[in-house]
Amino acid sequence: MNLIEQRVLRGPNLYSSAPCLLTVIDLAELQGVSTSALPHFNDALLALMPSLAQHYSPPGKPGGFVQRLQQGTYMARVVEHVALELQTLAGAPVGFGRSTPIEGQPGRYRVICGYQFEQVAQEAFALAMALVSHVALTPEQPFAFDDPLDDLREHAERRAIGTSTGAVIDAATRRGIPSLRLTEEANLFQLGWGARQKRLQATVTGNTSLVAANIASDKQLTKTLLAGAGVPVPRGRLVTDVEQALRAARRIGVPVTIKPLDANQGKGVTTVCITPEQIETAFEHARGYSRRVIVEQYLEGHDYRVLVTGNQVAAASRRRPPEVTGDGVRTIAELVAHENLDPARGDGHTNILTKMRLDQIAEDLVRKQGYSFDSVPPAGVVVALRGNANLSTGGTAEDATDLLHPLTRDICIRAARTIGLDVAGIDIICRDIGVPLDEQDGGIIEVNAAPGIRMHQYPSSGQPRDAGDAIVEAMFGKDNGRIPVIAVTGTNGKTTTALLLGHAGRVAKLGTGVTTTEGVFINGTRIDQGDCSGYWSARKVLTSTEVDFAVLETARGGILKRGLAFDRCDVGVVLNVSADHLGMDGVETLADLAEVKAVVARTASRAVVLNAEDPYCVRMASQVEDGVEVLYFSLDPEHPVLLAHLEHGGRAAWLQDGVMTVSDGAYRHAVIDAAAVPMSVQGHAMFNVANALAATAALMASGFQLAQITTALASFVSDSHNNPLRSNIYSLGQATVVVDYAHNPAAYRALGKMARSLVGATTSGKVIGVVTAPGDRRDADLRDVGRSCAIDFNELIVYQSNPRGRADGATGALIVEGIRQQLRRDGTAVQIDDVHRALAVAIAKSQPGDVLVFSSPSTPHMLVEALRPLYPEQAAIIAADLQPMHSECQDA
Repeated sequence: MNLIEQRVLRGPNLYSSAPCLLTVIDLAELQGVSTSALPHFNDALLALMPSLAQHYSPPGKPGGFVQRLQQGTYMARVVEHVALELQTLAGAPVGFGRSTPIEGQPGRYRVICGYQFEQVAQEAFALAMALVSHVALTPEQPFAFDDPLDDLREHAERRAIGTSTGAVIDAATRRGIPSLRLTEEANLFQLGWGARQKRLQATVTGNTSLVAANIASDKQLTKTLLAGAGVPVPRGRLVTDVEQALRAARRIGVPVTIKPLDANQGKGVTTVCITPEQIETAFEHARGYSRRVIVEQYLEGHDYRVLVTGNQVAAASRRRPPEVTGDGVRTIAELVAHENLDPARGDGHTNILTKMRLDQIAEDLVRKQGYSFDSVPPAGVVVALRGNANLSTGGTAEDATDLLHPLTRDICIRAARTIGLDVAGIDIICRDIGVPLDEQDGGIIEVNAAPGIRMHQYPSSGQPRDAGDAIVEAMFGKDNGRIPVIAVTGTNGKTTTALLLGHAGRVAKLGTGVTTTEGVFINGTRIDQGDCSGYWSARKVLTSTEVDFAVLETARGGILKRGLAFDRCDVGVVLNVSADHLGMDGVETLADLAEVKAVVARTASRAVVLNAEDPYCVRMASQVEDGVEVLYFSLDPEHPVLLAHLEHGGRAAWLQDGVMTVSDGAYRHAVIDAAAVPMSVQGHAMFNVANALAATAALMASGFQLAQITTALASFVSDSHNNPLRSNIYSLGQATVVVDYAHNPAAYRALGKMARSLVGATTSGKVIGVVTAPGDRRDADLRDVGRSCAIDFNELIVYQSNPRGRADGATGALIVEGIRQQLRRDGTAVQIDDVHRALAVAIAKSQPGDVLVFSSPSTPHMLVEALRPLYPEQAAIIAADLQPMHSECQDA
């Protein structure tokens, strides 16, 4: 069994709306082998992984997978289920999976598995392949399973989201706020997008003041500020040696509490010190965590934690120290071991509770109570293991929110404001939280930045409080943190449409972020160059704090390689579906390609803009979510799909007698003459009129006013500065040169129509083409390129651009073959593989009235070089106009 290819699909994709791992495997010697044909296989597999017995599979109930094993299933399906279960055993449970054979490639399968953590999923899949192969082929040998599973668990634990962070992220998700993990092994998240984003790490938000957090970490300064604000706090002194600690205790009066100045989670705290010996021991213990130590008045009572978020109290809990209750039979060590079997307890902060520890601190406290770890306490006797009640040391908590006295509630809010924290954990010691603090000598002993919230979210008893939601409320209010996002896909026209939409955003005074196959643009400035139409580039825009309005060109390759960078867009635009990249990545037919493009349509939450003249686009209307509006665009005002849509009150944009027109459902409005739109080349470039109509519909769906749309259409110029390699037009004496990035049959057909229109029916001018296509297209597709070119071009020169695995000249030969199958009577075709020579020949042939079309897949600079010998002045003008271009950004 061999792994052929693996892709991590991080967002909505062809297979799922959630992240998943796509792996292509070759079953090799296990091709065609069914589990029912291996008598030993099923029992051996379930002996290694008994939890597989609970897996669902058709007929859709627990145990269904075992039933399939017994009936007989292929090994790819087994690998899928094992990979899913390994992730679950590692502590990262997932359930989605799918396995399908690859047509025309016997023994090869696409296996899809959901995941929580990328590396864990990849390692789990590799282990699943090894395990299944071993059980199937060498069952007599033992399989070393424990160590790799332990490694998986370790990797999953390193990447696990803490309980507090997870509660906030879950609350944000319920509110529709997008979240993005910024680091693989830390709890640093971005909530929201663009200019409306906020950062979160545990319960520290982007609004948390560094000064406030530093104050909170200095317990003595915190008490000083609180006392100045009229907040009750225990008397205390800061000391640096044992003698100072003893003097402070005498002045304050015993018992005293001794703790480090700037530790957290109860580290180094001794709550009750009476004798000089106890004070000395406690001081040395505290010094292990901080150079300076606080000796303060011991407050008698219970330990409470109050969570303040924004200007309100979100929750309150009574914390109990870790303790066990004797039963007269088991030792203290056995009682602790039994408590630690609770599945809610674990190591660190990823569990609801933390395991109790039998360490030196616990041993000393147990000894003070007259026991050892091996002692059997009488039934009903409570033995404490810690002097503090922090959950991080094994404590528990019960909800006390409804018991909190209103005056104490106000004091807690004032304490958080005094320190300056937007999210704060207020520690209170008092006998009864329902009685005002000043009536019972209670007080606030600490104010904590980054407070843990699992005690409120998952109390051991009492009503759970959604502390995560309270933090999100304090961060966002009623906002969902989203900026408008338009995603643009299709075979041709994506870049032009995306740049036009971004231009419209800037016209409306919005901070814009745009991704295209030419680069990433923030407010019109290119920050990356190259093919930036995939996951990572979209993420750059969505993480930019400058962006109020995002337009994301979303290409086929990006969807297939990494999935989408967003969970949903406001408006999805699908321009067209025509032959390109077929035969790659499992996309064999136009219907397959349409399914890839439809991923964008399915993620739209507000509206989808579709081409009424493209049947593949029209079919996507049935795939959009309920409540999502469908808008159509069309060059044909009489198209049946458009007319039916308008008749039912739908919104649309179309060309009516040369005028771009829209319907808002009730009225029709003339927007602008198509010839007045610069990118339409005075109405000759009908493909750009179609792109402009699609953009108009998308802007209308996004809430733009008609005046803003008209201004944007009238001011966007498709030249080498604003839209390089997209119908860039130059004068060559009395001839015209068009530079464009055509690379598939539909694009060449549209370009040829424009060039023929520019020549005009009444002139003797010719359309000359210098054309090419990438060599990784199928033979039939390259012939189709040639046939499309031959329809409107009089003379064609075919050159070689990107061979991509083909022999020199092979690509051009196939294009020429297609040309000669379709060539006009007066047409000619020649193959000149060197682009410079091809251009030189074409320029020499150009006469007044001709249109020379140069298909450039990368840069028009070779056009400048070819022009210099015959047209030096024009070459200099074009050279000065061109922007330097290279390909740094490559979405992978």
